[in-house]
Amino acid sequence: MERTMKTVRLIYPQWQGADIVRLVPEVERPDDAARGYWLGAHLLEFLAPAGGDETLTVPVETAVGRRMVQDGVLDRDVILRQSRAALAMLRASAPDRIVTLGGECSVSVVPFTYLAERYAGDVAMVWIDAHPDITLPGDVYPAYHAMAVAACMGYGERQLVSALPARFDPSRILYVGLRNWERDEIRERQRQYGIAQVSKEEVAEESGAVLRWLKTCGASRTVVHLDLDVLDPAEIVAAVGTDPDGMSLEQVVRVIGDIARVTELVGLTVAEPMPRTAIRLRNLLHALPLLR
Repeated sequence: MERTMKTVRLIYPQWQGADIVRLVPEVERPDDAARGYWLGAHLLEFLAPAGGDETLTVPVETAVGRRMVQDGVLDRDVILRQSRAALAMLRASAPDRIVTLGGECSVSVVPFTYLAERYAGDVAMVWIDAHPDITLPGDVYPAYHAMAVAACMGYGERQLVSALPARFDPSRILYVGLRNWERDEIRERQRQYGIAQVSKEEVAEESGAVLRWLKTCGASRTVVHLDLDVLDPAEIVAAVGTDPDGMSLEQVVRVIGDIARVTELVGLTVAEPMPRTAIRLRNLLHALPLLR
């Protein structure tokens, strides 16, 4: 009798991996901007169609407090606790497939490495993002969401990396839609790691470049990370990043659909939602009489 695949929806409203207050000036209170990903994750949960066999919500601290850089990572201890909690929940549930709704980019690290362990490394990772996320502790920007791909490969802060169940070989990682490396050292680091990429222009009309890479890679399963800042802000502003000339909604849907058509899609993350308008409306509602 054929075994039924178990799919878990993981709500992972982690915000501590980012330092983005200055990039969201329209949100008046800095703490609201810092925690914006928390609200973003819950809005994604509300907006997404019902699905999955089980929904898990990672417990995420909401108090901002004094944010500190520890061993090169902002809020390292909080992120470590939340990473361990997420992994423990997944291991207890033992899913075959995971849909993760975040949260900043690092919410992919635990579920993707869980799936890499679950399938003994027979997993390719397609990272659809405007940024490569291979920052390391000691770089000028200490936020963990910019270190997410590096962490998936086993590079980064010792305690965070040691808490992960597996790692991806760079040969099994593909970037799609990169357009902002921010610093020359990051572009060079990608070259040194040997991580392949497919540009927005290469998937403008069809997904062949991605599908050819998947065939060459040889993995029978795929996990896909969708950072909403890959989208063109001329069409929609859904993330913190607003670099111009991004991918269209139609292109993103097509690419991910084509990936699922030719390989077994076992992991999908939607990350980096920054609901600027929703935060401001929430604050308005909290200020009105009879609603308090």
